[in-house]
Amino acid sequence: MGASLPPKEANLFKLIVKSYETKQYKKGLKAADAILKKFPDHGETLSMKGLTLNCMDRKSEAYELVRLGLKNDLKSHVCWHVYGLLYRSDREYREAIKCYRNALRIDPDNIEILRDLSLLQAQMRDLAGFVETRQQLLTLKPNHRMNWIGFAVAHHLNSNGSKAVDILEAYEGTLDDDHPPDNERIEHGEMLFYKISLLEECGLYERALEELHKKESKIVDKLTYKEQEVSLLEKLGRFDEGENMYMILLSLNPDNYRYYEGLQKCMGLYSSNGEYLSDDISRLEALYETLSKQYSRSSAVKRIPLDFLSGERFHVAAENYIRPFLTKGVPSLFSDLSPLYDHSGKTDILELLILDLERSIKATGGYPGRVEKEPPSTLMWTLFYLAQHYDRCGKFDVALTKIDEAIQHTPTVIDLYSVKSRILKHAGDLAAAAALADEARCMDLADRYVNSECVKRMLQADQVSLAEKTALLFTKEGEQHNNLHDMQCMWYELAAGDSYLRQGDLGRALKKFLAVEKHYADITEDQFDFHSYCLRKMTLRTYVEMLKFQDRLHSHSYFRKAASGAIKCYLKLYDSPSKSSAEEDEEMSKLPPSQKKKLRQKQRKAEARAKKESEVKEESNATAVSKSGKRQVKPVDLDPHGEKLLQVEDPLVEATKYLKLLQKHSSDSLETHLLSFEVNMRKQKILLALQAVKHLLRLDADNPDTHCCMIRFFHKVGSMTTPSTDTEKLISAVLEAERPTFSQLQGRSLTEANTLFLEKHKDSLRHRAAVAEMIFVMEPTKKKEAINLIEESSNDLVLPNGALGPLKNWMLKDCIAIHKLLRMVLDDQDAASRWKVRCSEYFPYSTYFEGCHSSAVPSSAYYQFYKVAENGSTKSQITDKSTFPLSSNGDVEKLETFKDLVI
Repeated sequence: MGASLPPKEANLFKLIVKSYETKQYKKGLKAADAILKKFPDHGETLSMKGLTLNCMDRKSEAYELVRLGLKNDLKSHVCWHVYGLLYRSDREYREAIKCYRNALRIDPDNIEILRDLSLLQAQMRDLAGFVETRQQLLTLKPNHRMNWIGFAVAHHLNSNGSKAVDILEAYEGTLDDDHPPDNERIEHGEMLFYKISLLEECGLYERALEELHKKESKIVDKLTYKEQEVSLLEKLGRFDEGENMYMILLSLNPDNYRYYEGLQKCMGLYSSNGEYLSDDISRLEALYETLSKQYSRSSAVKRIPLDFLSGERFHVAAENYIRPFLTKGVPSLFSDLSPLYDHSGKTDILELLILDLERSIKATGGYPGRVEKEPPSTLMWTLFYLAQHYDRCGKFDVALTKIDEAIQHTPTVIDLYSVKSRILKHAGDLAAAAALADEARCMDLADRYVNSECVKRMLQADQVSLAEKTALLFTKEGEQHNNLHDMQCMWYELAAGDSYLRQGDLGRALKKFLAVEKHYADITEDQFDFHSYCLRKMTLRTYVEMLKFQDRLHSHSYFRKAASGAIKCYLKLYDSPSKSSAEEDEEMSKLPPSQKKKLRQKQRKAEARAKKESEVKEESNATAVSKSGKRQVKPVDLDPHGEKLLQVEDPLVEATKYLKLLQKHSSDSLETHLLSFEVNMRKQKILLALQAVKHLLRLDADNPDTHCCMIRFFHKVGSMTTPSTDTEKLISAVLEAERPTFSQLQGRSLTEANTLFLEKHKDSLRHRAAVAEMIFVMEPTKKKEAINLIEESSNDLVLPNGALGPLKNWMLKDCIAIHKLLRMVLDDQDAASRWKVRCSEYFPYSTYFEGCHSSAVPSSAYYQFYKVAENGSTKSQITDKSTFPLSSNGDVEKLETFKDLVI
């Protein structure tokens, strides 16, 4: 480096490198300028100056200088290396790898370049190249531990675990000290665990167990040693030894559910689907009875039997489990027991059990069959559980009654208001749910979780500006958007994006969804530093797990939601493109002069405000310069409303980018192929749309959305004109060959297939609506028949006495979707109004249907409180019943119950 320079300048060049490594960038620039004053064409100095400027956020100058330096000295490995570092800083890893390879052609044994190249190969999963580079590093420096470990990990990642084991054993042969220091003992133990996990992965269980026992004295982590040993014993089928080992582990931690599961497997008493024979249940009951005597303080040993017991035995075990938690006041009791509600019969037993406890506590002050009195809070927690129970069962009236009784009993418990908010959300009153969540938040302003719950409820109610102000309370210095983005607060961005999408604000919605996509790109980038760190610190098992996690990163539910939301935005944008400036001018010319003037004034004010904010931010950024010479730039959002995101030439091209990621990483999701169908039908990609339909049928042929896609597809291709080009003829031939493979269409017309689907699912509201929609799609003249099919589905819900019957398999979101279908697709406003009236009776708390108890109806108590909270009225106004005309005594009682809510 700098070898072609005189001694004085060569020393200055070394100073540049040192200044770069120590982040003293101004000092480095000064030294570079001193060299370039005498040697203005020195390539390596130009490159190093460019690299230093890159660290000071002067990227354009940096690239210009590095390219000039490379042009002046193409045979310098330093110039190529620096060029690679520049690309690496911009995440252009493939270009960086090319630069490193060019540098290695000039200096093939350069350790630094080889190490940097290996990191990039691991990042880009160039596993064959990674093996080759790590082998070269080991050859050049065999006395370095990290090179041995890196070579072994490279072979492991390249699916050659046996070779990795051989390398680790060869490395162990180079070690002389049998008693290393404590920190090295821990690292050596981690390396041994990694080697044993490799043997286990290769299926060499006996050898792995032998190795584990042999190296016991060198392993510091004894708990992991026992867990690894019992895992190998289980895989070897040595269940008696495994059973004994699990008993030892339970003595160390009797609340670890994995140990109980392993113990059951060793005893042959484990079922993955939760179904057991009667003999197995008897043996399990005896096992846990013995364990409960041994570990009387463990909650796990009492909770696990509830999964396999039934009938009276379940009732007794559940009562013994629930009573102490109600006495102690454990808010998470319902969450703990909620999986039991998926078992048939257990829901009714739990309801009877809790109701018996409630009656006994109210009557005697204690539990049934006990003389001891319970503390007053026990009744409140019993009511709290019952409210959540009825909420889960869809009985919102009873749930609200129970939670109101609990609030009246103890009005200072925050969890009561949070649960009531959740009940109202499920019942369909999102505005009242948000108001209650805000009340819970105000009871403890230092609780971030309650604050977050409140923000979530507000976003669900489309109160975005209020949600932003609330979230602002837990961010730095008022930098709400930037701070939440920097914290990668994805739940907030997804909820805000969904809200904007519902409101039709596609720009802001896209901005939120794409922000989540950016987080996943950052997470992928964050793994870079761990490629060297984990090899150095010997956290090898965790490192390999992290790499596997990164490989399936984009299958995470948050990314799937963000990508799906972005695709939906682009589809809406394609279906309803934004107006051009010429069209907007034409519309403005039609307005009266007074409205024109107001609109122009409003636009000018908005532009002036945005310009002023931008100037203030730029001024603050210009002054924020650190001692190192690097600007501390606060990101300025040049597109706060996402308007530029809407200015895309082809929305379907943008949608396809995210669709490909979903198809690659979430191919087992029904929504992925539904979106694929919608995109490809709009792009006229018939065969890709056919592929999406086939995937949908494979995943869930009985899903109403799948049925709609299939009917729509074949109806579309059936109405296409006669093929004229060779491509069209080929597509037509493929469709003719594929249609008989669909079992739903074999020997049937689309109308017959639609009718058959109705007969199969006539009791389902969603399926009836799907069939009705397809009737209208295929034959628009049969709109009345389609509407009748939907409206007939509600007749079964009227009892003989005229009262409304239970809502069997009816969901609020399905009824809302059907209302939108009637109003927008079938375009029958009268039918939509009739459906809304009918659903307002079924869902009295729904604001969408304006149910009689919802906050959308002025006569309801919830409306009164929602308005009081909104207007900031005083307590005297609330208690004065003349302030609000109430429709019934029931509403008056509710008003009294909730009067403390908004204070």
